Amino acid sequence: MRCALKPSDPAGDLPERTAQSLRALAGGPISRLPQLLEAMVTVGSDHDLRRALDRIAETAASLTGARHAAIGLRDADGGGPDEWITHGLSPEDGPPTGASMEVPIQVQGELFGTLYLAGKDDGGEFGEGDLHLVRVLATEAGIVLSNARMYAAARQRRRWIEGAASVTTALLAGPGARASATHALTVVAEQGRELAEAATGAVLLPHDEGGMGVVAISTGLSEAVRAEAFRGRIPPESPVLHQLHAGLGVFSDDFAADPRSISPLSRYYGPTMLLPLRSNGRVLGALALCRMSGDRRFSHTERTLGTLFAAQAAVALVLADRHRDRERLAVFEDRDRIARDLHDLVIQRLFATGMMLETARRQAQLPEVRDGLGEAIDELDATIQEIRTAIIALQQGPPEVPPGLRTRVLRAAGTATAALGGRPSVRFVGPVDARVDDRSGRELLAALDEALTAVEGSAAAQPARVSVVVDATATLPDGRAGVRLTVSCPDGSHPPLTWERPLHGRAA
Repeated sequence: MRCALKPSDPAGDLPERTAQSLRALAGGPISRLPQLLEAMVTVGSDHDLRRALDRIAETAASLTGARHAAIGLRDADGGGPDEWITHGLSPEDGPPTGASMEVPIQVQGELFGTLYLAGKDDGGEFGEGDLHLVRVLATEAGIVLSNARMYAAARQRRRWIEGAASVTTALLAGPGARASATHALTVVAEQGRELAEAATGAVLLPHDEGGMGVVAISTGLSEAVRAEAFRGRIPPESPVLHQLHAGLGVFSDDFAADPRSISPLSRYYGPTMLLPLRSNGRVLGALALCRMSGDRRFSHTERTLGTLFAAQAAVALVLADRHRDRERLAVFEDRDRIARDLHDLVIQRLFATGMMLETARRQAQLPEVRDGLGEAIDELDATIQEIRTAIIALQQGPPEVPPGLRTRVLRAAGTATAALGGRPSVRFVGPVDARVDDRSGRELLAALDEALTAVEGSAAAQPARVSVVVDATATLPDGRAGVRLTVSCPDGSHPPLTWERPLHGRAA
């Protein structure tokens, strides 16, 4: 007789059937009851899931006289069986062939697997007493599996929550808060990869040519694969991109064979998650978490936790970016304060000192005293010009903002410092950045480089003091408003060089 109890068996709820089985055992083959109870106590106190299930399979075979026993476990998403616990045969053999008894392992309607028995020692068939015994063991196995999975799920959720918190901490505190945006994205990729137990984690952001491209990656693959990742991108017309922009994750059990995949890197990967980095209803980019071909697929729980992690990471990225903005603002406010102090205090005092020296020079009787005071006044004027140049440099914007003409002129002067033997004095007249258009600015810089190069050639033997003046309020000989560049040497070691152009575009 074949005894099989399927999950859909109309015999009723499994706990109730288990109670019936225990009552039946009490009035039946009582000799087997102590061994059953001993096995239940041992299994219930064993925290090792695999060992507990081995004991259940062994006890089921021993109590029923079966030569073969197997427990087929379903995966966390209800598929399978994806794992076998066996007694009397190899796990690779799967369920015993010619099975004569199958009992579902379930708790509160959730099916965890099936307990199989086959091959009675005496060559007979399994009876009702055997079925009652196996029902009790199946219930115990269900309880053990339910507890183990609840514990594993709680531990997994805790890992992801702690991982998300560590990302936020890394981006908002310590070195991470002052690091570049690229570093922040790399932190997200590395932490996501570790939590998902993936081979690769990558962050994708909108690409200049449309779509999305990889901007940060964490992978154990070769440097060639890393370089290849940065060259690829998801095109704007991709359905994957449309789904991400809608705030939905994209999941694949085999990325290499997925028709939605157009990345050349897909050949390396199997299970993959593409998760939107979304904050305040806006999708900033995506987080890709990829396992190698043949690795286990992402469970429903992992997909849910990964989606929540990506959302938390997006919030952390936005907060970190704002934190860096506040830090930069504090730096520029401090620089602006220093610039004001230099202008309002230092330059005024130097100017007053220069006036006192000029008065003393006019009243001096001896020629050598007048000459010495004149040289001191010239040095003081040069110092004032240097301080004004420093003030202008302090007032420049952040490095990621395209530099204005003032900044580019100062950089050109700084580059020539070594060859000239000293930093050129730079003075600006009028709102240079506001009045001079881009084309005139490029021509002015070319003329400045040419003039400084000419002075450098004559300064090979002796350092040259160079004065650079950019006047955005100049009036050209034909009466038009223009910009004038003058490069001169106050000591007369090199003739002055002048370049001028009419203003057109912004202030024409």
